[in-house]
Amino acid sequence: MASCSTSYASSSSWSGLSSRQSSAMGGSFAGAFHLHGSRRAQAQRRASHVVRADVDYYSVLGVDKSADKKAIKQAYRQKARKYHPDVNKDPGAEETFKQISNAYEVLSDDQKKSLYDRYGEAGLKNGMGGMGGSDMGGFNNPFDLFEQFFGSAGGRGGFGGGFGSGFGGAGGRSRAQQGEDEKYELKLDFLDAVFGANKEIDVSRLESCGPCTGSGIKSGTSATTCGTCGGSGQVVQAVRTPLGVFQQVMQCPTCDGVGEESTPCNTCGGDGRVRNSKKISLRVPAGVDAGSRLRVRGEGNVGRKGGEPGDLYVFISVKPHPAGLRREGTTIHSEVEISFVDAILGTTSKVTTVDGPVDLRIPAGTQPGTTLVMGKRGVPRLGQDSVRGDHQVHVRVTIPQRLSKEETKLVEELRQLQDNKSSKRSGIFSF
Repeated sequence: MASCSTSYASSSSWSGLSSRQSSAMGGSFAGAFHLHGSRRAQAQRRASHVVRADVDYYSVLGVDKSADKKAIKQAYRQKARKYHPDVNKDPGAEETFKQISNAYEVLSDDQKKSLYDRYGEAGLKNGMGGMGGSDMGGFNNPFDLFEQFFGSAGGRGGFGGGFGSGFGGAGGRSRAQQGEDEKYELKLDFLDAVFGANKEIDVSRLESCGPCTGSGIKSGTSATTCGTCGGSGQVVQAVRTPLGVFQQVMQCPTCDGVGEESTPCNTCGGDGRVRNSKKISLRVPAGVDAGSRLRVRGEGNVGRKGGEPGDLYVFISVKPHPAGLRREGTTIHSEVEISFVDAILGTTSKVTTVDGPVDLRIPAGTQPGTTLVMGKRGVPRLGQDSVRGDHQVHVRVTIPQRLSKEETKLVEELRQLQDNKSSKRSGIFSF
């Protein structure tokens, strides 16, 4: 069984094999089962050989070979702005941006430019420390070069804070990270959920560390460039197999992708953030219900390295109403209990509503289970305070289990009257 060897090299971008390399390896793989002895070894050597076409750096920058440094610098500035991945979202923008940076790095250096003019990329192989099979192996981080021209804007790139916020190609030092969202559980009284309320809540969240001003580095010390990845935050894993050399970009194991090594702050442990409590005034809108979620922008955890803060999400729960009112959307439900006499004769009953006690007229002959509706006595619609639901009152008629002698006599007289009335009606149709 053929063995595989693995090695690491610093890198700041993804590296891959060209289509010509893939085709060469594909052909070697197809014939690998039929090769024997020296032919097999020759095929393996051919498969591991990397063939790369030279890049015309003058064409990349759009300048002539006779262009001076000023013209080369001006061309770089224009194209770097145009193809920066945070501005240009085309699929090939990042690769073009890297080529532009590589071209400027070579053509702006007299020694490298001389080697390139005489021997092409082959002349740069030894002069730049070995380019190997990686498109970026011998070049500096293109995002660091960009920041040298346009500034870092607090670690977020060159155009007003838009760059370097976590983009994969940039070095770890340029990556600002947005803060995480925070969650808060708020339990409201029934009426506060119906009509809204102003609440002051005490939220625990991560804030910028004071002693290190959010850098995570111990006060009085400074960060140094990671010796493993050279500050890019990434390393290339090269695996040599019988089919060739395969490369994969991965996070630097030494600095965890930051690109720097430093002594962590004693207060925050290197995170740059500490947990504190903050009182926040919150306006709960009318019409919220159990399960509602309110979003407070920018009141979550602070971001790392100048990143934007997260948001605060307030999850609502509602206490039961003390008088037993129930809610279903914008409709309020309650029950009223009346005697069978009041159901027969009609009555007025005092009903508790969200607006306070209200006298409800119950008409004569009301049947058990009847629902009476009080319009616009319900919950305001969320976002439309002037639009309210209804209050539905469900009538329960109580039948006494025991009657006094007088009550029994009166009920029997009532029954006799009903029987007589029923007999008269039936006698009309008798022959």
